Amino acid sequence: MTTATDLDRSLAKIRDLIKDINFCMLTTIDDDGSLRSRPMSVNGEVEANGDLWFFTYGSSHKVTEVDRHEQVNVSFAAPDKQCYVSLSGTAELVTDRAKMQERWQPELKAWFPQELDEPDIALLKVNATTAEYWDAPASWVAKAVGYVKAATTGEQENSTEHAKIDL
Repeated sequence: MTTATDLDRSLAKIRDLIKDINFCMLTTIDDDGSLRSRPMSVNGEVEANGDLWFFTYGSSHKVTEVDRHEQVNVSFAAPDKQCYVSLSGTAELVTDRAKMQERWQPELKAWFPQELDEPDIALLKVNATTAEYWDAPASWVAKAVGYVKAATTGEQENSTEHAKIDL
């Protein structure tokens, strides 16, 4: 049984792993049932409960897909740090102007030149229901120690921290 404290620690770990990963892949389900992924940015922000927010255009194809099949997955990868995070849940379109103002960041102007005055601008909220992460030491020293230990003991090297969390 997971306690509230365990869940809080797990969510803090996920937020910590994601904070420095600028881009992720958002996967949706297309009309024919195939999976479609595209790069997105959460600007290093994850809500305390694991939910994610993305700026988008309300008429984009991903929004059409979410309207038909709300299940999504968001995956983050930082291979240089040996860090990987996968969040699954449901997505919904949010057009609340106050929420957009609260979440706006200047670097978003690269995709939305007119900022919050951009026609059709909206938010896509991912309500996370499960999360999974893999976090391994990235330094060559930590890897070398793990390999030497495996070679001398005959046991498989496994220094990766891994967890699956129901949110």
